[in-house]
Amino acid sequence: MDLRIGVTQSPREISIELADDDALRDDVKARVEAALSGAVDTLWITDKRGRDVAVPSQKIAYVEIGSSGIDRRIGFGG
Repeated sequence: MDLRIGVTQSPREISIELADDDALRDDVKARVEAALSGAVDTLWITDKRGRDVAVPSQKIAYVEIGSSGIDRRIGFGG
């Protein structure tokens, strides 16, 4: 599963690769909702390789959760 987090006042987004797991998806959604509601000051996410990533809750512009199994097409045509 791919997680992308947009950060305010930054032209780049944070891309994190997570394990494909429905329970993990629900956990990530709950953590993001807690961060956006102000319940926690920092959103902590552990990636597929075990690295921890922290994002200050006040700096989160958007969050996109997607499947890593989607074809990523590059170029022209269908």
